[in-house]
Amino acid sequence: MQAARAVRRCLDFLYLAGGVIAAGFLIAILVIIVLQMLARWTGQVFPGATDYAGYCMAGASFFAFAYALNHGSHIRVTLVLSALGRHRYWGELWCFAIGAAITTWLARYAVKGTTWSWKLDEISQGLDATPIWIPQLAMAAGTVLLAIAFWDHLIQLLFRGQHGITADVVDQSHGE
Repeated sequence: MQAARAVRRCLDFLYLAGGVIAAGFLIAILVIIVLQMLARWTGQVFPGATDYAGYCMAGASFFAFAYALNHGSHIRVTLVLSALGRHRYWGELWCFAIGAAITTWLARYAVKGTTWSWKLDEISQGLDATPIWIPQLAMAAGTVLLAIAFWDHLIQLLFRGQHGITADVVDQSHGE
């Protein structure tokens, strides 16, 4: 039981860390935009600013996925699941199984693509000339984290009879 609690704390920490990293990327976007504005006002050039902002946006999105899933912020098929009545468990089981399979497949290819970009020394085509594996790393890590979250909730559903997604305040009033 102690080991299960330790694993639960570790997973919850990973999801929270993903959310914090996503917030850091959003702050980085703000900083880049402000620096780009300052550069324009002073007649300077900030080459690659839009590319860097795009990389940060991708990082913010992918790192936020697991945190959002864990907190019930993803669009879910609540109406369909509610309509299943006593068969809701089977609908949720099917959804988590499909989600876990798809995100695992996506994570595998995200990691594989990042690895190949690193091996081939691919460089972005923008003014920044950034090695492309660097922004791809955020996508790969976020996708792996999302796959872990889906498997986590699927396993919880199988062994505890309920997933670990906490419903938003709005959803709680509707019985989720």
